[in-house]
Amino acid sequence: MFSEEMVKSVGGGSEIRAMFEQGAKLAAQFGAENVYDFTLGNPDPEADPEVTAAIKKYADEPGIHKYMPNAGYKDVREKIAAYMKEQNGVDYTFENVLMIAGAAAGLNVVLKSLLNPGENVIVIAPYFVEYLSYIRNHRGVPNIVKAKADSFDIDVDAVVNAINSETKAILLNSPNNPTGVVYSEEALRALAEAVAKKEEEYGHEIYVLSDEPYIKLTYSGVKVPSIPSIFRNSIVVNSFSKSLALPGERIGYIIVNPAIKDADILMQGMIICARTLGYVNAPSLFQKVIADNLDLTTGLESYAERGELLYNIITEAGFECLKPQGAFYLFPKAPIEDDRAFCKAALKYNLILVSGSGFGCPGYFRLAYCVSKETILRSKNAWMELGKEFGLI
Repeated sequence: MFSEEMVKSVGGGSEIRAMFEQGAKLAAQFGAENVYDFTLGNPDPEADPEVTAAIKKYADEPGIHKYMPNAGYKDVREKIAAYMKEQNGVDYTFENVLMIAGAAAGLNVVLKSLLNPGENVIVIAPYFVEYLSYIRNHRGVPNIVKAKADSFDIDVDAVVNAINSETKAILLNSPNNPTGVVYSEEALRALAEAVAKKEEEYGHEIYVLSDEPYIKLTYSGVKVPSIPSIFRNSIVVNSFSKSLALPGERIGYIIVNPAIKDADILMQGMIICARTLGYVNAPSLFQKVIADNLDLTTGLESYAERGELLYNIITEAGFECLKPQGAFYLFPKAPIEDDRAFCKAALKYNLILVSGSGFGCPGYFRLAYCVSKETILRSKNAWMELGKEFGLI
């Protein structure tokens, strides 16, 4: 018989993918231009000319398609270490950097390297839907703590109360998917102080794992506090799926704070885990491509415009929603308690939404506005009709 865990996962499925597939069916029935699919965080902008030029530049470079050290090209790792040192004020070197096949792979590698069976990882809800699976992949136990209801900022007291002798890590994601919220520096510094005390109490490190694929996508002058400069025992995972609109290329990195005790052992362990989990090495061509474009951000102005446009439409239709500070998601409150039933009702108007329950936050729904501006504009009448159905306008 197959793995029970796998069969259970197939039965549960992914809400995002399920709704995405529902959108494809509606598009076939009514025409794609009449369906408003806000399910998938798949960047609408194409890669910038600088990126495509770099692809062409390196595609014919001798040896580019061969193996390199499992951690990645040294020159690429040096560039990333220098960039992260400049951004965070942490004395990184290339030896702190592991190139990896995207952030999902990076998170799995880190968790595989850190977790003993039964140890727990604190996750802030709302959270990216697959975090819990990543933790369970490596025999860890998710310990879910709700963010503040009014702001979705970290509830420091709740996190601290959740820490116990089996807590190995805290997983943060800011700017946050699904809310678009940037965690405040005040909350992060308070958490760092409390975590240090808990480490002393329990006699072991508590690592802060920061998932940062949206860190360059912020609006209205919002700055993302530096996790590495706030938390000594920090490990950052980043990818270029969102910042350079390259989700299909699966390229990213892990960078370990050199202040971590035995950081060199952790690095060697992660290199081994990357191989045994089947990643072997990050895509060779795209290591070189991203290293030439670390300062570039694709589509930032268009995301800001589209987020503002969709926010104005849904609030005009009567929905309550925090204005996003980053990423490219809105997380409005559902007008009824059953958010899944609400998303099903929205299908009548060809609006494809994802329920908040999948993100650990019932009563809300997520909208990805990394879609075309035309899709957002065409969706207005549908939103108005949906708002009327639920008595919002």
